[in-house]
Amino acid sequence: MTAAPPVAAPDPTLAQTLRRLELTITRKLDGILHGQHQGLTPGHGSEIGESRPYAVGDDVRRIDWNVTARTQELHVRDLIADRDLEAWLAVDVSASMAFGTDAAEKREVALGAAAAVGFLTARAQNKVGCVVGTGAGRRAFPPRTGRDPLRALLTGIGEAARTADGSGRTDLGALLDDLGGRARRRGFVCVISDFLAPPEQWRRSIGGVAMRHETLAIEIIDRREMELPAVGLLTVTDPATGRTREVQLNAAVRDRYREAALEQRELTRSTLSAAGVQHLQLTTDGLWLEALVQYVHRRRHLANRPYNAAGARR
Repeated sequence: MTAAPPVAAPDPTLAQTLRRLELTITRKLDGILHGQHQGLTPGHGSEIGESRPYAVGDDVRRIDWNVTARTQELHVRDLIADRDLEAWLAVDVSASMAFGTDAAEKREVALGAAAAVGFLTARAQNKVGCVVGTGAGRRAFPPRTGRDPLRALLTGIGEAARTADGSGRTDLGALLDDLGGRARRRGFVCVISDFLAPPEQWRRSIGGVAMRHETLAIEIIDRREMELPAVGLLTVTDPATGRTREVQLNAAVRDRYREAALEQRELTRSTLSAAGVQHLQLTTDGLWLEALVQYVHRRRHLANRPYNAAGARR
């Protein structure tokens, strides 16, 4: 593991931001969270439940070979969800995340997403741990139960983001490998990043994590990363290296940029899908919490749908 970044002095503004986030997230999500499992995910179970016909998308590791042999039809075993879930966050707050042209910077949305996932997980007395990547190094927080440790974890993410400018790009593959070595117990992993690094640098690592854990990738983007404005001559700076360049934004350059940006995002989406990773895209336009609420609502609705005779969700 690389050296941890310096710890910044306590920031009263950050503390106020986290208190406001906690209140906003709790109020927004309380209306849709009810029932036996009140978190983002019930996690993987350890107790064997009933068998049912296999449905597309089921984990092949849960195939019940005894029932399959008797019925000559593929069956899987449902597992009774554990209440004690261990969740891990992998949060990229490197220099590329210090960008935003709408309501917030990407790193602010990353902190909000980490807070939402953390509070959703901690409310059911589950453990939450985190590995933060700043570009120059990583900082780890062991999984703990309770809101006070979670607040300390979120404070650490916010402080790390303040020291990340000019510290280079996060090695997302190494960040995921670090997390995979710590998350020994099967559980839930949430990866929060802008995923600007080429997929070949992190494809193997996220695939390894997804084989063992239920994995959600939260991709954070700004609209100016998808399409450039018609402003003529523009001076751009790479926040990771400090390199500066002047670019004439004529129509041809803007078209090529838009096509390359769409291709890059599609490659990210297809790579995550091939690894069996759930994918949620959040933007800096101030609507990230609404998008997260909709995601949680869809997950809970799907989980509560019964199976039909063919073994698929109705």
